[in-house]
Amino acid sequence: MNVTGHTRRPASIRDVATAAGVSYQTVSRVINGHPSVRPSTRERVLAAIDELGFRRNATALALASGRSRAVTVLTANTTHYGYASILQGIEEAARAASYAVGIGVLESAEDAAVAAEVQRAADAGGGLIVIAYDPAGVRALGAVPAGLPVVGVVETPASPPAGGSPWVWADDREAAYQATRHLLALGHETVHYVAIPSSTRRTSARTSGWRQALKEAGAPEPRPVQGSWGPAGGHAAGLKLARDPSVSAILCGNDDLALGVLRALHEVGRPVPGEVSVAGFDDAPHAAFLTPSLTTVRLDFTGLGRAAFGLLHGVLEESAPVAPHPVSVPQLVVRESSGPPPADR
Repeated sequence: MNVTGHTRRPASIRDVATAAGVSYQTVSRVINGHPSVRPSTRERVLAAIDELGFRRNATALALASGRSRAVTVLTANTTHYGYASILQGIEEAARAASYAVGIGVLESAEDAAVAAEVQRAADAGGGLIVIAYDPAGVRALGAVPAGLPVVGVVETPASPPAGGSPWVWADDREAAYQATRHLLALGHETVHYVAIPSSTRRTSARTSGWRQALKEAGAPEPRPVQGSWGPAGGHAAGLKLARDPSVSAILCGNDDLALGVLRALHEVGRPVPGEVSVAGFDDAPHAAFLTPSLTTVRLDFTGLGRAAFGLLHGVLEESAPVAPHPVSVPQLVVRESSGPPPADR
């Protein structure tokens, strides 16, 4: 209610159009995710939507269109940085298009458990997005029934997928290649690698990018140290590498692994970057605030989530063809944790 005791009228689409200085048709295109709107106009409309608290009636829209305006995301993890950021991007894009988002957690990679979760998502109606960064996600993507609209967020494919594959991905291979090249260019003889698990094959895209950079430079190729997803795995790998005096540069498969490696090097008394340079992967929020701040490769996971929803939205609204594509160009972020090897200082 307002100060006079009257209930305030909900904002309408025309109120948003007036506030943003556009037509109501433009507002409609923005909230339905239409690609023909200029980015500056889209931002202005979204700002007006937030300011006015505008909400479309999803039930009425579903009745009018005959389609369920809902998306279910299947994922084995909701807390690791990449997964959580993808979920954020999906939710942001879905909210702007007045779609509801549900999350189905894949608690096991066993076929029966995966099939049950996929069936629950299918029964909910609407479309499906699968984050396939792990065995459970890969199996879920393969278990989606024919005819159900689905988009997969996948590792960088080893080869270009077929034109009808509804996939999006970040270019992990190029990102690892850039980070390894950076460390080699500083003068390190080689770069050791602490790997995250691969979802689909023995050699992940990140490992392939690291290996390609070493090969082009004619550098020795150390055996990768298998880590996990979190700092504990990085710490265990870091202790192993720290005891080898020949190790002067370490690339980690994500920033959480790098956090554990930095701690291990500190415990063993090998300063970073004085004796060992460390680079991470993803540019998680904590990377810039570690001591030393972490050199890493930035990937736009939130943008990846928005792109996944945009691709699915095009299928659901029958307004765009399905085209698999990488979403973001990786950006090397050089900070304090990388420098020349000791002999060059």
